[in-house]
Amino acid sequence: MVKNNCSVIFPRPLRNILIIRLSALGDVAMTIPVVYSLCEAYPDVNFTMLTTPVISRIFINRPDNLKIYPAEIRGRHRGIKGIYVLYKELRALSFDGIADLHNVLRSRLLCALLRLSGVKSIHINKGRIAKCEITARRHKKLRQLPTSFHRYTDVFRKLGFSFPENFVSIYGKQKAALPEILLSEFSSEEHCIGVAPFAKHQGKIYPEKKMEQLISMLAKTGEYKIFLFGGGEKESLVLNRWASDFPDKVVSLTDMKLGFSGELALMSHLKLLVSMDSANMHLASLVGLPVISVWGATHPYAGFLGWRQSLDNVVQLDLPCRPCSIFGNRPCWRNDYACLNEISPEEIADKIKKEIYAQK
Repeated sequence: MVKNNCSVIFPRPLRNILIIRLSALGDVAMTIPVVYSLCEAYPDVNFTMLTTPVISRIFINRPDNLKIYPAEIRGRHRGIKGIYVLYKELRALSFDGIADLHNVLRSRLLCALLRLSGVKSIHINKGRIAKCEITARRHKKLRQLPTSFHRYTDVFRKLGFSFPENFVSIYGKQKAALPEILLSEFSSEEHCIGVAPFAKHQGKIYPEKKMEQLISMLAKTGEYKIFLFGGGEKESLVLNRWASDFPDKVVSLTDMKLGFSGELALMSHLKLLVSMDSANMHLASLVGLPVISVWGATHPYAGFLGWRQSLDNVVQLDLPCRPCSIFGNRPCWRNDYACLNEISPEEIADKIKKEIYAQK
């Protein structure tokens, strides 16, 4: 048992902790390695994760002492009135400490209200000034910043919890049961890999034509079975078109409606995933899947590389303008997205081959 040094900050040991992280999908996924490790180290402490109902579905095989409380921020918990409703609901659960892993207006208001009931809180330090420094257009100060995992862990340490971060996978050392619809797609004679080519912002997305070239290149070798991850009407059209070009080698998952559980189960059987700096990188990390990650406007130094992912598998260009954004949402001031357009499909293919070879 790891000793709880809560007396460093609080007069009594904490036994009922509220954890707040409402969005986004990738950021919530990054809490899981830390929170699962914490729960394992403190089985006698109750933890409750406050997040949205949809995102809560990724908390698969969660520890017995971890509960999920749905924050319906688009429904009954919407707006100032909704925050007050949520506060009253949470107050009734008698929490004695709050780990605010979000530190936005909504979470700070909740913490302020619960403080009136005597509940102390610790807020995550997002390092906003340092992030501005590494994305500055002029006088950039590029260096490795603390990872989100480090920042999350620091919140719990300030609450008095010290624990080893020993998370491996949401499935432990096993693989999940493969969705039945995919059983016929797997073969021991092929390297089964995933490709997740999309992200929320343009500054994170590898050009469509170049990604198509990469998939064609891999499919034509005959060595790979490629599973395409993505959703949305526009994305589905692109993925289905790519799959139709190589029906025996490329599978689009968009119409299979696997959900988080099905896609995570599939990921646990793959050799690797090619992904942008996106939520899929973090979902893959939850099952211990190596990720070949492609970075454009953003940079791993900002602290968002997936759990236990290797910098050796990062594909990026050393340009003086990078990174120009933390989230990839700023327009390219050069107007050419050279950070992505100048990455060749061959470079990504070489990373894939090296990772496959390393697994033999």
